[in-house]
Order: sequence, then structure tokens, then C-alpha cells
Amino acid sequence: MKPVQIGIIGLGTVGAGTVNLLDKNAEEITRRAGRQISIKAVAVNDTTKQRACDISDFKLTDNPFEVTDDPQIDIIVELMGGESTAREVALRALEHDKHIVTANKALIAVHGNDIFDVAMKKGLVVAFEAAVAGGISIIKVLREGLTGNRIERVIGIVNGTTNFILSEMHKKGSPFSKVLAEAQRLGYAESDPSFDVEGIDAAHKLTILSSIAFGIPLDFDSIYVEGITDIHQQDIAYAKEFGYSIKHLGIAKQHKGKIELRVHPCLIPADHLLSNVDGVMNAILVHGDAVGPTLHYGAGAGAKPTASSVVADIVDVVRTLTTDPENRVPHLAFQPGHLSHNKCGSIGDVETAYYLRLLALDRPGVLADIARILGEHKISIDSIRQKGTSSGDDPVSIVILTHRTIESQMSRAIPELERLTTIKEKVVRIRIETIDKRVQTN
Repeated sequence: MKPVQIGIIGLGTVGAGTVNLLDKNAEEITRRAGRQISIKAVAVNDTTKQRACDISDFKLTDNPFEVTDDPQIDIIVELMGGESTAREVALRALEHDKHIVTANKALIAVHGNDIFDVAMKKGLVVAFEAAVAGGISIIKVLREGLTGNRIERVIGIVNGTTNFILSEMHKKGSPFSKVLAEAQRLGYAESDPSFDVEGIDAAHKLTILSSIAFGIPLDFDSIYVEGITDIHQQDIAYAKEFGYSIKHLGIAKQHKGKIELRVHPCLIPADHLLSNVDGVMNAILVHGDAVGPTLHYGAGAGAKPTASSVVADIVDVVRTLTTDPENRVPHLAFQPGHLSHNKCGSIGDVETAYYLRLLALDRPGVLADIARILGEHKISIDSIRQKGTSSGDDPVSIVILTHRTIESQMSRAIPELERLTTIKEKVVRIRIETIDKRVQTN
């Protein structure tokens, strides 16, 4: 049987890793796929740039559409990143009857509904395992391994950059700015890190996971997103005193007929497995009604882990080339005509406990004023501590843990707290997440 010809768009870290892996494990991959896989052409922005792989055996071009339009190519592997041009490339590939493998989470999260619709009509496959937590194969777990379950929630650390920063702040007591600079030096963070530290990358990934878990259309705009730039070292230290760690989580839950989608920092118990996920590693907790909670851990980024998922997708597509399109695994796990129309809920409806840090003047009646305002908004205090004393005008920190309350009530209470003349800075609010403690690890 003749080899399957692939074209790769983008030859950066992941692209070079994919080329190297296809070459290194060529014999094993052929045994698994049932056919040899051969790279015919690669498109890059700069054909003169030095690459981290051998480029002598295939055609190199700076025109991606030259690759998508090549009639001899069966599969397009899109590894260029970004949204607009990648969308054009994907639709052009489908127009020319090419299957697609992509590691582009933004492409799938924002434009996936349209791309999958075109692919389904043409009987083509779009594979995107590498788009979320590269080395974990979490999409295959949700889409295939847990199909007998009703998924109740998906909670995880899905961005290695933010996890590295928070881990280092926790271990070394260093401020955010210093740890961010270290992450950039090590290559874990971009020169412009906003995509990661503001939570956008994690939100793209949660969009994909929630769609596959709950059988809903991709809906990036419905996710509440908050980054880690407002997390201070003292919040890390105070959380530790209360027995918590701070992690940046993606959270998707089915609750009261709606889908809860949010990305933000959380206090989670220090003895939970997720609290001990350090550095750039990812971990995703999936709770199914039959299997219960399972934890999936591994490298979420990097050339080799992501290339591993890309090559696995290529092999899966090769296996389906002779399969009746109606009998393939659906792109979003559920048959297209059976996607749920459950609406995504508002962040204001979320019910959770809270960590609050207030910078206040050490005056009589301050704690009473704070407790009064919280009480008026039906917010019950679980624990309160004043960090130090001051006889002058220097403010001190007051740290409060609340019982579970509705987000909208907390959002109304905080501006009132900040209007008190004794409160000297914006109130720091971090949600406290209750997570299954007994999990099966994979």
C-alpha cells in the first residue's frame, strides 16, 4: 500500500519536534498505522531560517496554500498557531479534501464549530489532541475512554506557564515579577506573556474540554476569565497558613441545568493532588458518574510531548482513511445532531467560598464594619485574621475566609467594603474550590 503523504504548516518548536519524531520512530509508527507516513512538503514563514530538524528530504515553501492545494497530499498538519491565517489554511485544506491535524487551541476554540461543520459535510477528519495538555491525551480520554459516563465536572491545571509561576512563588517566596522574568529566561513564558498570565490560553483549552465533556457547541465567549497578575506573594503565604495552595484552574461543571465555565486563580486544599502539581506540568481532574474522579497528569507543552500527540493524531487519521465517515468518532464526542443546547451560566450565579484580603487602618470598629457589610449581603465568615498591628497610619492586612455564597452577592459587597475610609486598597478576592480528594490517577 502506498505511503500516506502529509504536509506540515509551521516548523517551530512543535513542527520540528513532529518531524523528528516521525523520523526517529518511523518503523514503529508504520506498524501502528498500517501504512508508511511520508512528509511531502512543509510551509514556513522564512525558508532560510535554521531549523531544529532535518529538512533535506521534503519540499520547503513560504506559501501554505501551495501545501493545502497539493493533490498528492492526504493530510494537512497545521502547527502555525494564531487564528485568522490558520482558519484560512484549515478551510482551504478541507476545500481540497484534506484531513487536518492541528495543535492550535485558539483555532478550535474560536472557529471549531464552522470547521467541524465543513469537515462533517465533506466526510473529513479534524484531529486536535495536541491542542490541550499536549502529553496527556485528555481529549481521547473524554471522547472515547469515558463515553459510558455522564461527565459531571472537569477541573484542571491546563497552562504550564501560570503553574510554574505560582509554584515558584509558593516554594521560593519570590514576587510575581521576579518569577515571570525567570519563566521568560527559561523559555516557559513569551516576551509578551499576557496570553498565558491573563488566562486566555487556559480558556481556549477549557472551551474544547467542556464541549467534549458535555456535548455542547464550542463557546469561548461564555467563559469567565481571570489571570494571575493580581496574585501577590502575601496571598500565597496567607493561603498556606490556612492550609491552602493557590492554583490557576480551568473549571467546567454541569449545575442546575446550566454549564459553569470559568478560568481563574483558586485556593485549593494543600493536601490535594492538584496542589502538588509543580512547574510546567498539567493535571486534569475528570469526574464521571460511573468511574468517579480520575486525575490525568503529564507534560502540557514542549516539543516532544506535543509532537507525541500530533503524531498520534496523524496515525489515527491514517487508520480512518478507509473507514466509512458515518462510523468515525465524532469531532466533539457526541453526534453532531445530538449536541446539547444547555446554556452556559453567568459567573454571577456561581456558588463558592472566598478568600478576601483587605488592607485596613488598625482602628476600633473596623472589623465590625467589615462583618456588618458582609452580613448585609448574606455572606457568612468562616475565619478571620488580622496580620499584625499598627499604632499609626500604617495599614495592616485582614484576611477572611467565607462560607459558600453566590458570586453576585460578593460582587456587590466588595465595592461597599472598598468605600470604607479605613480600607486603603482594592480588596483581593480569590475563590476557594472544593475538589474531590479521592481520585484515580492515570
